[in-house]
This record gives sequence, structure tokens and C-alpha cells, in this order.
Amino acid sequence: MREPWDDKPNEECGVFGIYAPEQEVARLTYYALYALQHRGQESAGIAVSDGRTIQVHKGMGLVSEVFSERVLVELNSKGKMAIGHVRYSTTGSSLLANAQPLVVHYQKGMMALAHNGNLTNAAELREELVKDGAVFQTTVDTEVIVLLIARYYRSSLEDALVKTMLDLQGAYSLVIAADNKIMGVRDPYGVRPLCIGQLEGRYCLASESCALDTIGAEFVRDVLPGEIITIDEDGLHSRQGLPSQTTAVCAFEYIYLARPDSTIDQLNVTESRRRMGIELAREYPIEADIVIPVPDSGMTAALGYAEESGIPFAQGLLKNRYVGRTFIQPTQEMREVAVRLKLNANAQVIRGKRVIMIDDSIVRGTTSSRIVEMLRKVGAKEVHLLISSPPVLYTCYYGIDTAEREKLIATNMDLEGIRQYVGADSLYYLSDEGVRRALGNLSVCMACFDGNYPAGMPTAAKGKLDACKGKC
Repeated sequence: MREPWDDKPNEECGVFGIYAPEQEVARLTYYALYALQHRGQESAGIAVSDGRTIQVHKGMGLVSEVFSERVLVELNSKGKMAIGHVRYSTTGSSLLANAQPLVVHYQKGMMALAHNGNLTNAAELREELVKDGAVFQTTVDTEVIVLLIARYYRSSLEDALVKTMLDLQGAYSLVIAADNKIMGVRDPYGVRPLCIGQLEGRYCLASESCALDTIGAEFVRDVLPGEIITIDEDGLHSRQGLPSQTTAVCAFEYIYLARPDSTIDQLNVTESRRRMGIELAREYPIEADIVIPVPDSGMTAALGYAEESGIPFAQGLLKNRYVGRTFIQPTQEMREVAVRLKLNANAQVIRGKRVIMIDDSIVRGTTSSRIVEMLRKVGAKEVHLLISSPPVLYTCYYGIDTAEREKLIATNMDLEGIRQYVGADSLYYLSDEGVRRALGNLSVCMACFDGNYPAGMPTAAKGKLDACKGKC
């Protein structure tokens, strides 16, 4: 659940899958999910298979809260392959019934599936399946995928996946356990990341390469857009499920969502954020005494800005590492205290200084205004707010919670209006071109910035956006 002071896009989900009969697959999956915890903090689950039966354990909360040593030992005794999932609900309510992996019985046995992303035609597919007699147990679009695979299964799971992919629109990276194998699928645009690792001759799949590092696996490569990966006793197999479209990996993975030590589609996240800071310094040179980040996501961009501008980098804001998700939520009157519980200004560093503050994004503007006020209270002479991404103007339909469009501050105010609202002496955003330069002209999805949705959008949303163009 979004905290009342949280002004960041919430992460979507993280997935992991491994085939390794000689290993403790549940424990390895647990460690991998720990590394992917930043991608979802609402629920976690692991499904383990012996090739015929599947046992699943999942619950609400963090990975460490859901799994105990007893549970891991029991799961490890049940199989030779496993898939795992951490979730933030972008589609469907935050309920245990919606936690993944989803496990179903179908005509060929049992199947477990975990999904990162959002389908843009889930409502239409769901309605069609219901008319055909399907019964749904959850409100997540992942169940639509499971039922389509089951419906199309004839000769092989791979063929069923190809037919299913023909029906799906939007963003999806999938891991599946069925038919004595693990499978991975990435949508034809590659919006959501998925990569392959190797551990002692066996293979695994993960949303980010940091999970591979955590379990000691070697990075092999990224799953290609539209590709189906099969991992079984004979090793790794590849099939192009659908023709690859123009690659459109989510730009926000590099800006904010992914862990800094991950590499996605051959581009390191830390390096991309450093380059964004460099581009920001080139586009907006400002006379100031120090450059500070909004921790943690603004850290690397601030280092890049300091490197390019020659202005000293300083840690003017300190983050409380021990604030959990569930501490008592403040009343309206105590929201400022809630911000200080997470961040505090270092008065010794800030007092009397002209400060450049670097953050990765502004969604609603609430947190930015409170941080600027905090800096002024400890004696900042000037506060210049620079954002290492363009203004967020459009809703994401591919698995990130960027809020409804009418709640995005950049759709309701111009640049000067936002500057006044947050209380900064100046406010600048990195340009679309600056982001693309920082990403080495990698083809990315910039829909939340420019409204161009490469993998389509929901029909109702498209009509609303078309009606709004030129008016809002």
C-alpha cells in the first residue's frame, strides 16, 4: 500500500524461476526474492515442483515475514524446480487471494505461474473466458494468462504459450513451472525485464541480474522480446514465440525502479543514472555550493551532476534505514513528522549554502515540497530542485503505479506552478532527449512522459486520452 507521504511510483513485481534438482531450490528462490524485494513489498510466494505435483507457500508482507526456516525446509523436500514472486498490486486488490505464484490444476496436471507487468486487454479477455464458462478465483490479470494457457494446451506447453501470446496485449514477463520444466516468457516489446542465469550447470530466470548475483549464478543474457525460454533436464532451449517488435523496455527501470547493481538489456542501471546526472548538468548549469541527492534513488544522478559541474557532492539528507512499512500511519496534522521519520536534513552541511537537490521524479509533489521546506528550516540559502527525468504526464498501463492522470502534478500545473508548489528557487526536469542520450539511445518506453504507448493501452483509457488531447 502506498504510504500517505510517498510520492514515488510504486514498483510492479519481481519474478524468479530455477531448475536445479541437485540444489535447495526453495532456499535459492527465497534468496533471489530477497534481492528483488524492492520490486514489491505487499506479498511474496514460492511454488516448488517435483515434476508432477506443486506445493506453494505465499503470504502478505515482506519475504522475511512470509517464509520461516521450517517452511523453507518443507518446501525444499518437495521438488527440483521452483518459481517465486514478490508483488505490488497494480492490478487487483492487495489480498492474499491475489498473491502469486498462482497454482492451478488443468487437464495435463499442475501449473504454477508468476507474472510481472500488466495486460491492457485483460478485461476483454476475462469477459470472453467467463462467457465460455471459466470461473475466476482472483481479480488479477495473471489468472487470465493461466486460463488461456490451459485452454490452448493440446500437444505442448510451448505451443499453448504461443497461442496465448497472440491474445495478450500489454506488458508481461512470466515464469512458469509445469510439465517437468521451468519456462520464461517476455512480451514482444520487452517492456518488463527478464534475464537468464547459470548456476553449477543449471539455469534460472530473474527479473533483474542482482538476483543472480545474490545466489552466485552467472549472468548469461537477457530474454529477448517475444522469446520463450524452456529449462529442463537437458538444459536451456529457446523459441521465438512472437516476432520481436521495436524494443521498448521501461525507461523507469533505469530512472528509479531497478536496483542500481542490476544490468538490463546490456545497460547497467548505476551507469545510466550517472549519465542522467551528467546530462542534467549539461542542460541546466546552476551556480551553487553543494549538490545533494534525495536518497536513495537520486544518489547516482547527483554524483553525475557533481562530476560534470565540478560542484561538491554532499549528503545533505539522511535516510532512516529502520523505518518499516507498517509503523503507525500519521494523522493529517503529523504528515511532516512522517517525512522526517524517513528523511532528515543535515543542518551542518546545509546551513548557509546554495543547494542543488537532485531527485529522480516528481509524481504528486507532496514529498518534494516537504523536503524543500525542511532544507529551508535548517538554513539553506537557496534550494534548486533538479529532476533526472521528464515530467510524469501520463498513467502507466504496463505495471507501474504512477497514479491516475488527474492526480499527476505535471498535468495540473505548468513548470512555474510546480516550482511554486514545491517552494524551490528553481525547478528543472531532464529532457526526453537527455534521457535517451543517457541510455545510449536504447529504444525504451517513455509512455509516462510522452503518452506514446508502444504495447497499446486499454480501450477505455484510449478513448479518454483521445478526448483529452489538446484540452488538458
